[in-house]
Amino acid sequence: MKAYLGLGSNLGDRGDYLAKSRQKLMAHPDIQVLKQSSIYETKPWGKTDQSDFWNQVLEIETSLAPLALLDYCQEVESSLGRERLIHWGPRTIDIDLLNYDNRVWEDQRLILPHPRMEQREFVLAPLREIAPELILPSGRRVTEVIGEGTVWRLEATDNS
Repeated sequence: MKAYLGLGSNLGDRGDYLAKSRQKLMAHPDIQVLKQSSIYETKPWGKTDQSDFWNQVLEIETSLAPLALLDYCQEVESSLGRERLIHWGPRTIDIDLLNYDNRVWEDQRLILPHPRMEQREFVLAPLREIAPELILPSGRRVTEVIGEGTVWRLEATDNS
């Protein structure tokens, strides 16, 4: 199944946390990273009194079920020091499951597609870069939607 993951970091060496999370995702035998966006710097969304984020989106192929993928993403977050102290607060790494094979899913732990995906330019800009054909929950192409916030593409960042 094809899925899209949103990565974000605003503590410590943000680029290193993004790179380490990508490496850990690629190390899983049931996850193949197909595409990765550039890294974008963004102002915080929701709780604005914190450092700027670096964000990136990955397109993956996986045989993991949605909740198993969520569990592994949270395991990666924990292994990189993620603490859930403040809602929308600072974090070493955040990995959001944005879309999973265009499935609709809702339970206590996971809502798919991500319910605020179309509001957040820090998700939409990297998605437009790697998946311009993607149809969003609204039925519009990702290229037709502009979210809230300003993003800056970091040209000189090594995102391999």
